[in-house]
Amino acid sequence: MNKFFSSLLLAFIICLPVSAQQVDKVKFFEEESIVNATLEMDLKDLLAKKAKERFLPGTLTLTFKDGSTVTEKMEASARGNFRRETCFMPGLKLNFRKDSTSRLYKFKELKLSNGCSPGEDAGQLVIKEYLVYKIYNLLTDMSLRVRLMNLSFKDVSGKRKPYTQFAFLIEDVDDMAKRNKMIEVEGTPYNTEQTNRDQMTIVTLFEYLIGNTDWSVPAYHNIKLIGPKDGKNVRPYAVAYDFDICGFVDPPYATIDPQLEDKISSVTERLNRGFPRTMEELKIAVQLFNERKEKIMGLIKNNEYLNSKEKSRAVNYVEEFYKTINNDRELNRIFVEGGRTV
Repeated sequence: MNKFFSSLLLAFIICLPVSAQQVDKVKFFEEESIVNATLEMDLKDLLAKKAKERFLPGTLTLTFKDGSTVTEKMEASARGNFRRETCFMPGLKLNFRKDSTSRLYKFKELKLSNGCSPGEDAGQLVIKEYLVYKIYNLLTDMSLRVRLMNLSFKDVSGKRKPYTQFAFLIEDVDDMAKRNKMIEVEGTPYNTEQTNRDQMTIVTLFEYLIGNTDWSVPAYHNIKLIGPKDGKNVRPYAVAYDFDICGFVDPPYATIDPQLEDKISSVTERLNRGFPRTMEELKIAVQLFNERKEKIMGLIKNNEYLNSKEKSRAVNYVEEFYKTINNDRELNRIFVEGGRTV
């Protein structure tokens, strides 16, 4: 009798629908293939108010390379101050936590980076920001992973015309910290130089590579901090994110902080926003960037979704960075003598 029921139970488990299985969130961000997706919700309501933390119900469908499909209920809210005021479509935050039976429940909340407006040009900007994240991943594991999507926006009310564009989901900060055997550090004020010095050197050079000045450690602005669970006497590690207005991406809506207008006139002009380092420290970091150069260039050149014009611009922009960091005089001028003092 026990053998009979065991066989019956095994048969029942085998016959369970695939839809009952949770999507593995770790593998989701490890895989490289693009996901075809559809977001259905009341876009008219979302776009009319663009209010933060005002979650509206919707349905997200994900179709993977092997043809498997996941369709689940979720909620979406506008995010980001600048883009909510400037863009037709703000960045979104997707909430999967309302239904514990959802195959996407373990994703909790994820940020969605999408185009500021419909159209191919805005889609190219999305690809470039996606590549920034991928470049960062090559330099350090203390970085957020991303998954590219070909996303169709559909308005359930029928009041907004549907459109399809590139977008990408960004790994949850807690999951990134867990990968590095750490936790997120929140609430405690830290100055830039109170973080791990070697990691901050890498972050500073990376931000300079992509031409990003829109970050601040003390303000927790486009910077997350992580550290070991019992690391009371350990300096936290800085993790950069949100690169949509950097020089590498160069969107038409990008603006410069008024406080920096006497130093640069365009987001494509690079400016070091880190504190001074010694040449010895810089040489160690430069070696890392040089070792990753071939892979970084390969990411750009081999991306099938970036058009030839944007590829050429991106490659030239990165080459300029490498010319700078491999010139000792420039390295000293920018990162030793030119480091910020306050």
